[in-house]
Amino acid sequence: MAKADFHKARKEIQGVAQPDATSKKTVAEFLKNKQKKIDTKHYIEEILQGNTVYLSKAITLIESNALKHKIAANTILNACLPYADNAIRIGVTGVPGVGKSTFIERLGNVLIAAGKKVAILAIDPSSTLSKGSILGDKTRMETLVRSDKAYIRPSAAGKTLGGVAQNTKEASILCEAAGYDVILIETVGVGQSETTVSQMVDFFLLLKLAGAGDELQGIKRGIIEMADMIVINKADGDNVQQAKLSKLAFSNALHLFPPKANSWIPKVITASALHNKSIAKIWNTVEEYIALTKSNNSFIEQRKQQNIYWFEMTISAGIKNLFQENEQLKSAYENALKAVISNQKTPQVAAIELLDAMKKND
Repeated sequence: MAKADFHKARKEIQGVAQPDATSKKTVAEFLKNKQKKIDTKHYIEEILQGNTVYLSKAITLIESNALKHKIAANTILNACLPYADNAIRIGVTGVPGVGKSTFIERLGNVLIAAGKKVAILAIDPSSTLSKGSILGDKTRMETLVRSDKAYIRPSAAGKTLGGVAQNTKEASILCEAAGYDVILIETVGVGQSETTVSQMVDFFLLLKLAGAGDELQGIKRGIIEMADMIVINKADGDNVQQAKLSKLAFSNALHLFPPKANSWIPKVITASALHNKSIAKIWNTVEEYIALTKSNNSFIEQRKQQNIYWFEMTISAGIKNLFQENEQLKSAYENALKAVISNQKTPQVAAIELLDAMKKND
């Protein structure tokens, strides 16, 4: 079909909207906005004033892999950092189905009633096939989402291990700078690997289900050992007695671990998020913990150690990225990996040779 005949036929088809003069203008505006320089100063001003629109846009910049966005995000983060040291950071983890979202909503309402502004950074698991996430926490926290004292930001975990998104810590800095008093970080909840969150929060809370058959997990090191509080959730109805038995089992298990360096003795509490039972008591326990750790200086020391941890983790991740960004190093990496897989070299020898290749590449 000739080009002229094609356009004639298209015009004769009823119900088909024809492009108007604004189409080219719309495309031009889109391209202009895409190339427009990010006004980081304006972002910073709006975030410090508590503007959630710019807070969300800044977190999106942090999560972006585009170089332009990363540069802008780092500028915003450095400017906001001096204003991000007054909030209490609480990590909430537990297996899927334990009731994390309901629990966080109830706790958030208690905090708002106490005059606090609450930010929830909720991490959803990413599909290994589609790489996508549902990001449905806003729909599950119906009362918090309507409050101007609460901010909910769901993010995808991506390939990051440990139950948190790659940039969760940076997102929490922006939330603190925006004036939120308590940052609640809800992890994916996939098992014993849920420990990375303990390196970015002041208080680590573990939710457990009564009668789930995992009471003996309390004698294992890992996530149980890191918890500052274990909450046996869904302690209601016919489950009350089982919850009491689970509380006793975990309390006994915690005595097998050495005392924490900050002198805190982890608590085990039964609760029902559904019926709003013991939620206020849990927040009182968090306040007790904060008061103790601030009085013996372990609160500040823990944050210092966390900063060291993320500094070293970022360096490690940066080195790994170098092998993907540089074609010569990428080829060396792939050859070394093949040598390890084929058992021609040990992982240690291959890694050392690869690092030497990186030094020579400089």
